[in-house]
Amino acid sequence: MKKTIKNLTPHPITIVDGEGKVVRVIESSGSVRLTATTVSQGDVGGIPLSKTIFGDPIGLPDFNSDTFLIVSQLVKTAFPMRSDLLVPAEVVRDEKGVILGCKSLGL
Repeated sequence: MKKTIKNLTPHPITIVDGEGKVVRVIESSGSVRLTATTVSQGDVGGIPLSKTIFGDPIGLPDFNSDTFLIVSQLVKTAFPMRSDLLVPAEVVRDEKGVILGCKSLGL
């Protein structure tokens, strides 16, 4: 059975080859994010310190063995038990550091 890939980041994912040539563009089909709460942690020299606590996902579908989901590294890290989550890997940048695409999708 062939698996499908859904891009749940807010932007297209561009897959490039070793020379930087575009192989495929996977358009966004929704987005996933984690709830976040920011808690004050005092200050240092008058500069406020805070800590962000990430919680439940918003927009993350249930596991489906027929589908891979491209998500942010933050979402993937929050759900290490999910074998269906992919992240852009082997990022390719131009001389100014602008992301051109990625060579693979990381498990």
